[in-house]
Amino acid sequence: MKKVSFTQMKDGDKEDYKLLEKYEKKFERDTAKRILKYLSEQTTTLEGYKITRLEHSLQAATRAFNSGESEEMVVATLLHDIGDDLAPMNHSQYAASIIRPYVSEKTYWIIKHHGLFQTYYSAHHLGGDRNARDKFKDHKYYQATVDFCEKYDQSSFDPNYKSMSLEDFSPMVERIFARDPYYFV
Repeated sequence: MKKVSFTQMKDGDKEDYKLLEKYEKKFERDTAKRILKYLSEQTTTLEGYKITRLEHSLQAATRAFNSGESEEMVVATLLHDIGDDLAPMNHSQYAASIIRPYVSEKTYWIIKHHGLFQTYYSAHHLGGDRNARDKFKDHKYYQATVDFCEKYDQSSFDPNYKSMSLEDFSPMVERIFARDPYYFV
């Protein structure tokens, strides 16, 4: 494989950056494959849960699919907790940053804020404020995020739920990540 001539970016020339652009475009086109591979490996869970991280994602996405959500929202639901392993303190923002170039402002906002909104179900048991999400009460996507958490996220920890498979969702993931980046911007 051909390599750039520089050891510092400031020394690169047009030929170097054309070469990198070619490789980066190919790499970007394979994003869906890398995401699906990563999801397929989520076969463990944090201690205490009855299902794996993968199964939680599949359940949530299956519920979104069965509710007639758009393909974009189904894929975003599938990926909503993809940051759990690598960014446990800000997993929502991590997941949102992955999907941002390919989804609408609304979908991005829902995924970005679902972690805070999801604390509605647990914070009061641990001395926190279950209504912390209410600081966004006047935001245009507030209710959509409440609904996302209620219908898809908080209800998807059932070991007896029959989920669709990751293979069922793969074509949807491929289509969403095949969009031109920042399609909606």
